[in-house]
Parts: sequence; C-alpha cells; structure tokens
Amino acid sequence: MSAQAQAPPEERRDEAVSDADIVLPGEALVADAARRSLEGERRGLRRLWPFLGPAFIASIAYIDPGNFATNIASGAQFGYMLLWVVLAANLIGMLVQTQSAKLGIATGRNLPELCRDQFSRKTSFGLWLQAEVVAMATDIAEVIGAALGLYLLFGIPLFWAGLIAGAGSFAILAMQQRGVRKLEAVIVGFLGIVIAAFVFEVTQSNPDPKGIAEGLFIPGFDGTESVLLATGILGATVMPHVVYLHSALTQSRVVGRSPEERRRILNFEKVDVVIAMTLAGIVNMSMVVVAAGLFNAGGLTGIDSIEGAYEGLQQTVSDNAATIFGVALLASGLASTSVGTMAGQIVMQGFIRRRIPLTLRRAITLAPALIVLAIGLDPTRALVISQVVLSFGIPFALIPLLIIARRRDVMGALVNPGWLTAVASVLAAMIIALNVFLLVQLFSG
Repeated sequence: MSAQAQAPPEERRDEAVSDADIVLPGEALVADAARRSLEGERRGLRRLWPFLGPAFIASIAYIDPGNFATNIASGAQFGYMLLWVVLAANLIGMLVQTQSAKLGIATGRNLPELCRDQFSRKTSFGLWLQAEVVAMATDIAEVIGAALGLYLLFGIPLFWAGLIAGAGSFAILAMQQRGVRKLEAVIVGFLGIVIAAFVFEVTQSNPDPKGIAEGLFIPGFDGTESVLLATGILGATVMPHVVYLHSALTQSRVVGRSPEERRRILNFEKVDVVIAMTLAGIVNMSMVVVAAGLFNAGGLTGIDSIEGAYEGLQQTVSDNAATIFGVALLASGLASTSVGTMAGQIVMQGFIRRRIPLTLRRAITLAPALIVLAIGLDPTRALVISQVVLSFGIPFALIPLLIIARRRDVMGALVNPGWLTAVASVLAAMIIALNVFLLVQLFSG
C-alpha cells in the first residue's frame, strides 16, 4: 500500500483533487456558490442548487436503450406484474450511487484511483482491463440505441445512423470545455425529453390504477420467463461505469474543509441522488406501464424488441406516439453514450495513470458498435449480449466500492458504519447472484 493511501484523508486531499483532472471551467463558480451555501449565506432552494448535477449525469445510465428493451418486454409479456422489481432496482441504485458519491466527497479521489492505491498493481491492471471491456459493451448498447432511434424516425440505415450518433456524442462531450453547468444542462435536457415523452405515452395507454398498485407493492412471478426478465431488470440497474464515474464527479466539485463540511456536502448529494434517481425510476416504471396498458392489455404480448414497440405504438395509438417514442430513444442513446465515454476516461486515468484525448477514446469505443451495425447483426440481440457482458463487470465495481467504503483510514469521518456495510453487502450479493443466474440461463439456452 502506498504512503499516500496510508495518510489520513485530510492530508491527502490537496494532492488528490487534481489527480482525476475532471475540473471544468465553470466549476469555480459552482464551488463558490457551494461555499456560500455551506457557510449559510444561501437559503432554500438556492442553497441546494450548487450541489445538484452529478447524480443527474449518472442517472442517464438508468434509462439507457438497454432499459427500454427490458422494461418494454416486461410490460408486454407480464403486464404490471414486475413493477415491484423496477421499484426495488431503483432503491438499490440510490444506495449504490450514494456510496459512490460519498467515496469522492470523503477522499477527494475516485474509485479507480483508490483501487490503484489499495490493491496490488496486478489487481489494478486486471480491474482496468475488465473495465475497458465493460466500457465498450456499454457503448455498443448505447450507440445501437441511438442508431435505432435515427433509423425508426428517419429511415437512416443503421451503420450511417451509428456514425451520426457518434458525431452527436462528440458534440455533447465538447460541452465539457464550456463549463460543468453547460454539460449538466445538456444531459438534464435529454433526461427531460425522455420524461416528457413517457408522460405523454402513459396518458395514451389507459393504465389500470389497481393493476399498477398491485404490481408495485405485491411481489410475484409467473413462470421462469418472468424470473428471467426480473433478473435482467435488476441486474442492468447498477451499471459499472457510473459507479466509477459518480465518485469522480463529486471528488473535486465541492471540497469540504473539515469532516463536518463533508457531512453536509454528502447530505446535499443525497438529495441530488434521490431527485435524479426518482425521475429515472419514474421513466422506467412508465415504460412498463405503457407496454402493459397498450401491448399486454391489447393482446400484443409477443413484443420483445425496440422495433416491435415502435410498430406496436403505431398500431395501438398513432404515428405521433411512435415518433415520440423514437425521439425518447434517440435522446437516451445520445446522452448515455456521452456519459459512457466520460466514465471510460476516468477508468483509464484512475487505474493506470494514463489518458488519451477524449476524441480518440470516443473513436475507439465507437468502433465495436459500428462493426456490429456494419455486419448486420440484429440490433436488439446485440443489446441483450452487451447487457450480459455488463453483468460480468458489476462485481468488479461493487465489491471494491464496499471494501474501500468501510476503511476508516481512507474514508475518515464518512466511513460506512457496520450496519450499512452489511445491508449494502447483502444487496450487492443479491445483484451478483441474480446476474449469475441470468448468465446461466442464457448460456444453457
């Protein structure tokens, strides 16, 4: 273990805050406003405002194109039955994202950096390699989702649609050079598009309030297929790349000068997480409700793809409803692929102290998705396979997070109490076990 890792958190912060190099031009303004909030000069919502943002960027991963496919298949096949799984998955996601954010606030370092400090060189290198594979799998799902959106809306061939989606993500990433708030505004704007789209779709689906209530609060399954879908919903909730990213987004955004200030910052960040993850959860539940109200109730239970959902909306509602769905899918894909590229940069820099230009990284991670589209693989099938690859990466993000968060010499005053470590460990074990079950079922046919 390095001397830096053994030093108290307070002594490491000055050296650590610049290590991830995630400071953006507008961050000084945010930090100044946050400082005034911590010192009691700002009241009400103005006091909270400087701390909102990191969780909204992370929340995009919770409504990416992979979620579209899983949630719609769930609602189409089983109606409202698996809404309780979506609710549980969202609550677990809140806990995991809070833990990741706390890591950055407490130490001034992100999870990959702390892994490099706490574990052996071979372990860190292995963690980096699997994280890069996970980053490419993430990009495959998100680029294909955005490409599908362009294909459904404009009829653009999937390969060329993938190139356009990649160019769009380049433009979004360029917002980093113009300030943290501009980047966050773009991401929140995409989130708003997805929310508005599914609010509209829900109003068109004639949802059954009783069915929704029972689905949310009465757990149940209906055969092996429902268990498999529930596993997919829960397993896809904790995306490895945003576990890494969230700790980076909070590590130097607002630096606490004392243990008490760091506790206050964490409390503000908890509000950020609750708001952002609640909105993402509502979107995911809306996807299930729309599919249940339109497809399951209408007898279209065979819908198991994004294209099928688009056509189903055309048949059951209108062309306008299908178009709005396509716009939401495109917004989700563009935002999530940009966030994935940011996470990839953090992973490389943290684990092995290397970085490449963001545009080059974007091009490298875009290549596998374009290859998938160029050779004509079924896009929905490719989405499913990418989620399987992602499931392999979940333990390699969650387990180090929980190991480090219980270390007082690393976390200082924000160390996890024993009961929280126990609860988080049980939930992590459940997610990992369900992903193993999903993999066994998939590979056994």
